[in-house]
Amino acid sequence: MQFGFDGLFFARLDYQDWNKRLQTKTLEQVWMASGSLGDQASLFTGVLYNGYGPPGGFCFECGDTPIMDDSKLENYNVDRRVDDFLRTVRDQAQYYTTENIMLTMGSDFQYENARKNFKNMDKLIYHVNMRQMNGSTVNVLYSTPSCYVKAVNEANKTYTSKEDDFFPYAHRDHSFWTGYFTSRPALKGYERSSDNFLQICKQLDALSMLTAGHGARTKIDVLRKAMGILQHHDGVSGTEKQHVAYDYARMVAEGVASCQEVLNMAYGKLLPLSSSMSLPVVQFCPLANVSICPVSENSKQFVILAYNPFGREARHHLRIPVSGNSFIVKDARQMPVTVQVVPLPASTLALPEFEASKATGELVFAAEIPPLGLTTFFVQASTDISDAQRSTSVVSDPSGSDFTIKNQYVSVTFDGDTGFMKSLTNVKSSLTIQLTNSWLYYRSFDGDNHDGEHQASGAYIFRPNGTVAQPISSKATTSVVQGSAVQEVRQTFSDWASQVVRVYDESRHVEIEWTIGPVPVQDGIGKEVISRFVTDLNNYKVFYTDSNGREMLQRIRDYRPTWNLDQTEPVAGNYYPVNSKIFIQDVAKSRQLTVFTDRTQGGSSLANGEIELMAHRRVLHDDSLGVSEPLSEPGLDGRGLIIRGKYYLYLDSIAESTPVHREMAQRIYMAPSVGFISTMMSPDAYSKNYKTSWSGLKESIGLPANVHLLTLEQWRSGKFLIRLEHIYESHDKQNLSKVANVSLETLFTPFSIVSVDEQTLGANQPLAHATRLQWMVKGHGKTKKDMSSYVTPVDPKKLIVALKPMQIRTFVVTVKVN
Repeated sequence: MQFGFDGLFFARLDYQDWNKRLQTKTLEQVWMASGSLGDQASLFTGVLYNGYGPPGGFCFECGDTPIMDDSKLENYNVDRRVDDFLRTVRDQAQYYTTENIMLTMGSDFQYENARKNFKNMDKLIYHVNMRQMNGSTVNVLYSTPSCYVKAVNEANKTYTSKEDDFFPYAHRDHSFWTGYFTSRPALKGYERSSDNFLQICKQLDALSMLTAGHGARTKIDVLRKAMGILQHHDGVSGTEKQHVAYDYARMVAEGVASCQEVLNMAYGKLLPLSSSMSLPVVQFCPLANVSICPVSENSKQFVILAYNPFGREARHHLRIPVSGNSFIVKDARQMPVTVQVVPLPASTLALPEFEASKATGELVFAAEIPPLGLTTFFVQASTDISDAQRSTSVVSDPSGSDFTIKNQYVSVTFDGDTGFMKSLTNVKSSLTIQLTNSWLYYRSFDGDNHDGEHQASGAYIFRPNGTVAQPISSKATTSVVQGSAVQEVRQTFSDWASQVVRVYDESRHVEIEWTIGPVPVQDGIGKEVISRFVTDLNNYKVFYTDSNGREMLQRIRDYRPTWNLDQTEPVAGNYYPVNSKIFIQDVAKSRQLTVFTDRTQGGSSLANGEIELMAHRRVLHDDSLGVSEPLSEPGLDGRGLIIRGKYYLYLDSIAESTPVHREMAQRIYMAPSVGFISTMMSPDAYSKNYKTSWSGLKESIGLPANVHLLTLEQWRSGKFLIRLEHIYESHDKQNLSKVANVSLETLFTPFSIVSVDEQTLGANQPLAHATRLQWMVKGHGKTKKDMSSYVTPVDPKKLIVALKPMQIRTFVVTVKVN
């Protein structure tokens, strides 16, 4: 792996996979985790025999019998306990290929009593090893995973390889751990948007070259640490108790507020044209997704600062909450911008959070923002009738016949009778598919969890009661909003399910903003809510999901590549994590439909031509896997949590879809940040005092089309940390799957890079010094030792970085101010 790890050990895999690996003695293998990176992404991987807990009977904090080795004691038991332990060791050893095995001692909520644990383990080690005097071949010692891996490696065995992943998995029949792919969707969405803001915060700290006197690093650390804690496997997964989820959100909110201070310092240093000028305070609107933004609602005149953290120019449609229906917007050159005021939908007006808002609509316009840069917009309310006419939206109710919204690139037709989508067309490619999108829910299975047959759906487990999802409604009440910037169809399915389908001017995709909740449970039935897309494509059971936003993994319904699946849950057993996108392909027609998400969700293709994504869950029973409470989030008013999110649809040929889905997923993740300045300065006066457009990259076109700037931040001792990522796989579109070259020396505007020190991915070890254990892999040969052998060395004079497909290269760099 690019971190330089020698081994990985984990506990959770499917019980059927586990049984086969026991039979074939393949609990340890070499995971070839990337077809593009090959050997560089190989990793010795072991499945822990006892999960991540101690062997049965030897959990000294769980009430298991302690080691009593004083023969004068009535409960003297050391001989029996040593016999039990040796049987345990022999049982485990038969499934491994070397003379070494690992026994994990401790688990969740254990090792709280050090004396009890170590006193008993000391006795156990001593008395087991004393048996060697009587011919025992078992030697027990305190050790570490690193020591174990080294010992196994020295046995020089040949291992099988694994090229797929371990999803989805069940610990027994009917018990698939696919619910947590969606659990706590608000927290998952908050994690995604806050990580975006963290990257923006680090970038602007670096580009403005804030000094230690500004205290920016301490402020960034508040969000950095909160995001780190949220990565806990019972954090972003949504498998924590409700009060713990609140605490995670509190920490992240404090971090976001702290980084807002950093952005103010950065803008204050970057934008003034003279040292005598100070920039007014930049305000932010973290609740803009529910149309709440006090500065834009209450101001007749304000300035917008839009920062683009992506390494290429962004064309992004801004939606600004406003009160009023007529506005003039000018860009950084004080040229008028085409705008549209869109009235707020009923779903927004009904939100409990919205009660304090004065907004009546959203000001919509396209913003073109330079790469790693910012631009300015000047907004002023207008009383001119002609301005109102230009920005007004036309709202209409369809009269029963089919109707369409479209732009230069995409067209969506809706059924006049049902109000549902009917077809999707890529205008430029002249491709049309039948497409219906509806909202449904699975009834959650209730049970007492004493065996698989009675497994309940919970925070970890998704288990529907049956295989048929119930439609929320067979029809949608619709209205159409049209104007110069965006066309919308507003669909209401029930009082707790609605969405807005949008086509922006010059956009190549369709945006769907959905609002779900509070999910009704008064009937005593938990519900798992899904959005389903039904097309006339034939994907022959095959679909694709992303792996952590990077490589696309092929999935086949009711199939596992490494064992013969006995499917006990036709729905939950086919769900996979969708971090950024899922797509199906009709190879015969050469068509691909891709659905992008704004947060991690569970998803699948349960029938040919279909894609479904789980957006929300509210279940009434615990699944007995550690949370000890049902997953039923109360929301602001206690009636149940309301979730708002977005999907993005893109249709094209298979060949042309690849560059779009690679680029678009990154753009969604690295969305622009919008700040506001309340000021009565005229655009002309503001422009004479402050920069209105600026880019941190010297090349206006930005980075090469296949390269992403993964990290830019100030590091230690005046140095900077930079990570560059090749975002294509080796089998993708030919010209973009080639080696990409980036010149570091002249890349950035504020500074020049004078020297580089390449590191492993974690930036904790020089790549030149990084070595890994070598493994013999069946069908692959021997893995490499030196990690530097995977990369093309950087010429210290030219500073050109070569990136192979899917490769990430990490540098600590020395800079000089330009």
